Amino acid sequence: MTNKDINKRISQEKMTLSKMIHIYCKNHHKDNCEYICPECKQLLEYALTRIQRCPLIENKPTCKRCHIHCYAKKEKDLIKGVMRYAGPRMIFYHPIIAIRHIIREIGTHK
Repeated sequence: MTNKDINKRISQEKMTLSKMIHIYCKNHHKDNCEYICPECKQLLEYALTRIQRCPLIENKPTCKRCHIHCYAKKEKDLIKGVMRYAGPRMIFYHPIIAIRHIIREIGTHK
């Protein structure tokens, strides 16, 4: 995998996660924020840092299938809730990103 491919992969991972957190925040904290509340912003920044530092990025599975536990317990529980809620809704808000994520998950499940 070239550096260009790795950077593209990181960008896609970050964008997908950002969209998921936005969907979650919009539907759970809409009174508290215009775009994203401080709590969700903090979670997003934490998660983006984790993606950037991922040692498996060249062959990175989706987080659900990853054997490395890089999140602290609190953030892991929060992000699981975000993904559980936003994941199924991604197809309606961001269909191309959702389909790309599903294909990636299928590809790493083999």
